[in-house]
Amino acid sequence: MGRTLANKQAIVAELKEHLSTSQMVAVIDYQGLTVAEITDLRRRLRPKGAICQVTKNTFMSKAIADDANWQPVSEFLSGASAFLIIQDDVGGAIKAYGEFQKSAKKTALRGGVMEGKVLSEADVKAIGDLPSKEQLMGQIAGSLNMVTAKIAIGVQEVTTSIARGIQANVDKG
Repeated sequence: MGRTLANKQAIVAELKEHLSTSQMVAVIDYQGLTVAEITDLRRRLRPKGAICQVTKNTFMSKAIADDANWQPVSEFLSGASAFLIIQDDVGGAIKAYGEFQKSAKKTALRGGVMEGKVLSEADVKAIGDLPSKEQLMGQIAGSLNMVTAKIAIGVQEVTTSIARGIQANVDKG
């Protein structure tokens, strides 16, 4: 049973809408995944601000045709494609996919596109290895606290040294 033209146009429009608010698209070969496994992957991605869209390559091709930022995705359009469309936490979404891939062992990451640039499988995995925004904020806060503590200790040592110098002068006098 074929899809009507209106249905096809709606699918392409929905893809365009998702892409318009996304930072990155990763393309995976999902052949062999069950509906339950795809549902599991979607469940893992949702909290990271990402979706897994299983659609025909021709629909994605039409969705990216007029958008130079996403046209490089066409390099990955072959075979059974699923698209990880990532809007928020890019690193977190890639990590969530990596954890899913370890358990399912059925998917293959082909690559991705971010800011109009083609990313190899290794590039995408490297992004997944980066610390999250929360981890970076924690590291910065920790560093600032350490600097503040060192300044406080330094100021205290200066005042103590001045007090000792004054006391030594008083003792001599």
